Amino acid sequence: MLKSVAVVALPGLSPFEFGIICEVFGWDRSGLDVGLPEFDFRICTATPGPVPTEMGFSVQVDQDMTAAADADLVIMAPHNRTPLPAVVIDQLQAAAARGARLVSVCTGAFSLAEAGLLDGRCATTHWMHSPEFAATYPGVRVDENVLYVEDGNIITSAGSAAGIDACLHLIRREFGAKAATAIARGMVVPPHRDGGQAQYIDRPIPARAGDTMEDLLVWLAVNLDQEFSVNELAARVHMSDRTFARRFRAETGTTPAAWVNSQRILRAQTLLEETQLSIDEVAREAGFGQAVLLRHHFNRALGTSPAAYRRTFRGAAANSAEQPA
Repeated sequence: MLKSVAVVALPGLSPFEFGIICEVFGWDRSGLDVGLPEFDFRICTATPGPVPTEMGFSVQVDQDMTAAADADLVIMAPHNRTPLPAVVIDQLQAAAARGARLVSVCTGAFSLAEAGLLDGRCATTHWMHSPEFAATYPGVRVDENVLYVEDGNIITSAGSAAGIDACLHLIRREFGAKAATAIARGMVVPPHRDGGQAQYIDRPIPARAGDTMEDLLVWLAVNLDQEFSVNELAARVHMSDRTFARRFRAETGTTPAAWVNSQRILRAQTLLEETQLSIDEVAREAGFGQAVLLRHHFNRALGTSPAAYRRTFRGAAANSAEQPA
C-alpha cells in the first residue's frame, strides 16, 4: 500500500503545482474513516536549503535526495527545466527500478524524460509545451489531449490544475473512490473531470456572465437514470436545439450525449467500487438500464468489463480489507 511520498523540489519551482502535491499528500486525513493513511510526506532537493520558486520567493527544503531512496511514490514537481543534477537522475532511476510509483505534474514530465524513464511510453505535459516535449524527446509518445496518462508505474499530468486530476486518480486507484472523493471535497474540486486537455486549448464561443450550463449539469448528474432528448434539454435552458448544442460543447468540451454517457460510466465506477450491487443493478442505477449496455459502453470507454474493473479498481485498502486475516 502507498504510504511514503517524496516530492522533488528544484530551483524555479512552480508554487501552484507544488501546492497541489502538498495539499493531496501532505495533510493527515487518516481520521476521516475513508481508508487513507497518514502519508510519510517528504520534500527533498539536490542541495538542501532555500529553493527559489519562479514567483520570486523561496521554499526552505531541509532534506536531500536520500529522502526519496525508499519512498513508495516519488513526485517530480515542475521547475525551470535546467539540466537535472546527477543525484536527482540517480534517485528517479532507482525509484523506477525498485517498482515505486512516479508522478510528474505539468512540465515535471521533462525531468522524467531526461532521466530516461519515458522512452517508449505514452506521456503528457502542458499543451503549450507539448510540441517542445515531443521534439526534445522523440522516444516518448506525447498525448497533449488528456489530463493525465498512466503508463505502467508512471503517471504524467497535463498543465497546472491537471495535477489535481492525476493525484486524485492515483488516490482512487490505491484507496478507492470514497477516499478520492473525500480529498476532492476538502479541496472543493470535482473528484473526476471528464474530457481532456484539448477542451482548454481553444474556446471559440466564450461563456457570457449569467449564461451557464451549471444548473443543467447538476440536474443531469442527479437524473442519470432518466432518458432525455437534446430538444428536452434545450427547452430546460430556453435555447434552440442548435444554440444549445453549440453552447454545451463550448462549456463542457463535448456533446450532451457524450457527457451524459461519461457521467453514467463514472456513476457505474463508483457503484462498482463502493457497493455490492450486482452488475444488473449497477446498470439500472447508473442509467444504462441493462447490463449488456453497461458492458458495451464500459468496455468501449475503459477497455475492460465492469466485473474486471470491480476487481481491479476497488482500491488497495478495500481489497486488503476483504482478504482473510
